Amino acid sequence: MQNAIKEGKIVIVAGFQGVNKDGSVTTLGRGGSDLSAVALAGALKADQCEIYSDVDGIYTTDPRIEPNAKKLDMISYDEMLELSSLGAKVLQSRSVELAKKLNVKLYAKSSFSDNVGTLITKESNSMEEVLVSGVVLDKNQARVTLRGVSDRPGIASEIFTMLAEANINVDMIIQNMGTDGSTNLGFTVPHSEHENAKKLMVNFDHDIEGMDFDEHVCKVSVVGVGMKSHSGVAATAFTIMAQNNINIQMISTSEIKVSMVIDEKYGELAIRTLHEAYGLDK
Repeated sequence: MQNAIKEGKIVIVAGFQGVNKDGSVTTLGRGGSDLSAVALAGALKADQCEIYSDVDGIYTTDPRIEPNAKKLDMISYDEMLELSSLGAKVLQSRSVELAKKLNVKLYAKSSFSDNVGTLITKESNSMEEVLVSGVVLDKNQARVTLRGVSDRPGIASEIFTMLAEANINVDMIIQNMGTDGSTNLGFTVPHSEHENAKKLMVNFDHDIEGMDFDEHVCKVSVVGVGMKSHSGVAATAFTIMAQNNINIQMISTSEIKVSMVIDEKYGELAIRTLHEAYGLDK
């Protein structure tokens, strides 16, 4: 490829494929073409890797939910990783993760226009000045709540090892402080894994007093590297939920993210009101 490029030739490479640890040819799964492009860009030490799709960049939220969503000129790798893992479907998280590892600048653009896209790159001081970069809705959620779980060493290991062995991907995990020898434990799984998780939990009937399952939930998340240096982001999110009479069932946070599990019917309302509250429509 390098020789062909030096000769001024345009090189076309089939993506979405690679070799496994045994050397056999295999496909790379969903987003494999993006992953191929990033890997090649890193190997060739390209100035940047342009990813073309049916959208012209990364938006503050889904424009189909909030018409006032704004396209971002620039976003950090970590913010894009959070948005991708939380439900944003513009770029697959694996390609962003590899871009960060190889220090490849990603440029998300539209296949159907010459509009300026969004640059995904290393975090800079100017990025931290922006409190929140985006809010995202993930409807692919189901909640499992285990009540009266025996508060003993190893119980969580037994439960989540069983889920892992069944290839069930667990997202949010919340456990209360134990009282009187028992505790409550809740977690979320993808919709497609809900029935499998339910069967496993029903069969795992020892050391658990009761359990609830809810497919009608969603996850609303607020993302921004500005959270590292600014306080009040979580408080604003919780206040907005309270003002709209939306009950928060589960909360999970990281250095640049606040995620809340709520009733599915309030998902789009939550996105619109949070988007406005953080001034992302301006």
